[in-house]
Amino acid sequence: MEQGSAREGARPAYAPGMFPHAPAERRIPEGRVPEQARGEQSRTAQSRTEQPRTEQPRTEQPRTEHARGEHTHSEPPAPRVVRRHSVRGQILDALRAALVDGELVPGQVYSAPALGARFGVSATPVREAMQRLAVEGAVEVVPNRGFRVSERGPRELAELAEVRALIEVPVMLSLARTVPAHRWSVLRPLAEATVTAAAVGDRAAYAESDRAFHRAVLALSGNEQLVSVADELHRRSQWPLVSSPATRRADLLADASEHTALLDALIAQDLNVVQSLVREHFTGADG
Repeated sequence: MEQGSAREGARPAYAPGMFPHAPAERRIPEGRVPEQARGEQSRTAQSRTEQPRTEQPRTEQPRTEHARGEHTHSEPPAPRVVRRHSVRGQILDALRAALVDGELVPGQVYSAPALGARFGVSATPVREAMQRLAVEGAVEVVPNRGFRVSERGPRELAELAEVRALIEVPVMLSLARTVPAHRWSVLRPLAEATVTAAAVGDRAAYAESDRAFHRAVLALSGNEQLVSVADELHRRSQWPLVSSPATRRADLLADASEHTALLDALIAQDLNVVQSLVREHFTGADG
C-alpha cells in the first residue's frame, strides 16, 4: 500500500551563494588620478565656464523613501510548496485500495488519528480523504468517533450493474460499428494489465486496471461526461459486500479474460458477442 507521508524540504528560490560573485573592481592608488581621467575633468570644468547658466524648471523627483516596514526587495518571493493535496491524494488512493482489499471492514468505525498513525501521517489528510469517501458513499461520518465503512448488499450491487449496462452497452455497440480495428488494438496492453493483476491475486491493482480499460474504451466516444459518470459507478461496484468472502484469484482471472474476449469481439465488430459479454461482465463481482 502506498504510503503518503513523504517529507521533502523546500529550497528557497534564491539561496546564498547561488550566483557567482562579480569580479572585484580595480583599485586606484590614493592621491593619483589617471591621465585620461584628468583630461575628462578639465574638459568638464571648461564647458561649465563657457556655457551661460540658465534657470531650469524645477521638477519633482520621484519619491524613493519607503514607509517603515514596507517590503523594498525587487526579487520575487520564494515559490510556495504545497504538499497537503498531494498527501491527501496518496492517502485517498491507499484508503480506496484498502476498501477493495477488504482491509477496511464494512460496518466498522475507523478514526482519523488511528489511520494516520498507520500511514505515518497526521490525522488531517486522513480526515480530508475520508470526507471525500463520504461524498462518494464509501463511508459514513460518525460524530466524535470517525468514519464507518458503508454496508452494502447484493441488491445495491445488482442495481449498479443494471445502471452501468444501460449506459455502457449502447455506447460499446455504437463504437463497435464505427471504430476501426487498429484503434481497438491500441487497448490491448490495458486488457493484458488486468490479466497480470488477476494472476497474482492483487485485488487493488486489478480494480484499478479494470477501470482503466473501461475508461479507455468509453473515451473513444469523445464524451467526457459519460466517461466520468461511468467510472464513478464502476468504482462503487468494486466495494466489497457485507460479510462477503475475499474474491478468489480464479474469479479475477475469469473476469480479466472477458476483457480480452470483449476486445476481440470489438475488433471483429461482432455486435452479438459484444452485447452478451458486456452484460455478463457487469453482473460479475469485480466487473
